[in-house]
Amino acid sequence: MTDKRDKPVIKNPSKQQLSASDDVAAFLNKVRATPNSKPAGRQGRLIFAMDATASREPSWDRACQIQGSMFQATETVGQLSIQLVFYRGFGECKSSKWHDRPASLLRAMTAVRCLGGRTQLGRVLSHALTENDRSRVDALVFVGDAFEEDIDRVCHTAGQLGLKGLPAFMFHEGGEPIAGRAFSQIAKLSGGAYSAFDGNSAEQLRQLLAAVAVYASGGHRALLAHAEKTGGAALQLTHKLSR
Repeated sequence: MTDKRDKPVIKNPSKQQLSASDDVAAFLNKVRATPNSKPAGRQGRLIFAMDATASREPSWDRACQIQGSMFQATETVGQLSIQLVFYRGFGECKSSKWHDRPASLLRAMTAVRCLGGRTQLGRVLSHALTENDRSRVDALVFVGDAFEEDIDRVCHTAGQLGLKGLPAFMFHEGGEPIAGRAFSQIAKLSGGAYSAFDGNSAEQLRQLLAAVAVYASGGHRALLAHAEKTGGAALQLTHKLSR
């Protein structure tokens, strides 16, 4: 496993040169292009997974506040059920019940306290596969800042998600290069998308989470309608796609 303390610096100039608005547009473009076979009338199901190790503690409260936007964005689209999954400490990886209301999910999140430990993203992906076998899951959202696992093993599981039609939308906080490369590969193999953000881009994260939630609950048409209603980066994206 890779130690967080000793990691090579891998520069990616093309990535660094992208503006925040370009990142949002590219991510939403990928969401729109992702197949969604959810039958009309079925409640959308989304797994919201988070790294709750010590390095994420400064941003945990912000994430708790932002999660409400996922429910709010789907109010006029259809019902959405969200399950919280998190890992922390020494081998601790837990999942909540399925929440149909933002207040219920918020209570579950605020009850969690970050604790030092290594990443367990592989367990999160395996859990998503198990949940999907029980009842169809439309999307997996993951928010984290580090990766310390066997990349080949985790990518194999990500590929299984892709075969099941369960896209992983990977949100990378902080820009650590090894995590960025791992998250990007996981997103690609699962048929999802990758986006980086930092402490100054909370609104960007809010937009992207809302877009994934709309996609999970209503599919592509709902996402387009959401873009027309909210404007901003999402609306600019739809105009680019039309051309």
